[in-house]
Amino acid sequence: MDETLAMGKYTFCCRFNREGILPRFKGSTFRGVFGVALKQVVCALKTRECTDCPLNTRCLYALVFETPVARAVPADSRMNAPPHPFVIEPPATEKESFQAGDAFACDLLLFGDANAQLPYFVYAFDRIGRLGIGRRIDGKRGGFELEKVMCGVHVVYKKADEKIRANGFFDKLPRPEKTAPANADLRLKVALKTPLRLKYKNRIKADLPFHVLARAMLRRVSSLFACYAGGEPDLDYKGMLQRAEGIKTVSNHLKWHAWERFSNRQKQRMPMGGLIGSVTYEGRLGEFLQVMDICAKVHVGKNTTFGLGQLTAVIEN
Repeated sequence: MDETLAMGKYTFCCRFNREGILPRFKGSTFRGVFGVALKQVVCALKTRECTDCPLNTRCLYALVFETPVARAVPADSRMNAPPHPFVIEPPATEKESFQAGDAFACDLLLFGDANAQLPYFVYAFDRIGRLGIGRRIDGKRGGFELEKVMCGVHVVYKKADEKIRANGFFDKLPRPEKTAPANADLRLKVALKTPLRLKYKNRIKADLPFHVLARAMLRRVSSLFACYAGGEPDLDYKGMLQRAEGIKTVSNHLKWHAWERFSNRQKQRMPMGGLIGSVTYEGRLGEFLQVMDICAKVHVGKNTTFGLGQLTAVIEN
């Protein structure tokens, strides 16, 4: 069993070559056109749906975007469906109007063996620039050039020579280990950088008790390790959730951020609202810090592929 989860964070550095208009939060826009571009790049049977395609368990597009179709849930796993092996972190700016010459950067997180397929993702992103992105202006969407791709301080692609450098620069997230229940109180501030969508007891929660966040974090970490690192971590899931109910909320600066996206597949607008802001917890939080640290890197909650559920956590005492 692997003891770590491979996670690559690749920064795509781009520059507009014609005017573009993008929404304030750009995750839905980038995820949508990324799927279109990747399918054009790798799909062998373009007239077939992924659900009945004989190649769906080997096709990179299906494995990435139609993951429940292409990848089986691991045996003995508690998850309903495998998580997608990627997250898009769109440009953080709320700027909507871009001119030719304006630069921007977009991050792509890849998990597990998806890192070995980086050249296809680079080519797909280059294709996005040619297809265009955002609202049409005089019949054309905003076009851009992919200038380089970085993984930390390492350059893995440059437009000048169109070569992919050796790709082994991804991080290895350690498997969280079972620890004794904490016996000391801590105060922890959690900041939600992008909308956090959680479902608990069949309704979207409008507040964030710690046990609800803990449930989502444990689900996220266990599913990623189960699918992309050889198996779920050996944690006291039931006990941790019971103890999470004893964690107090001492400060709450959360608010609901409402927004929608248009689903090309379902031909309708889909609600994508979530919580943003910050919340401070106090209690015996020590045993949750490993899982919290991982979730700060991989996002948590619903619709993470759009860049939702990005958080930071800081101990205050």
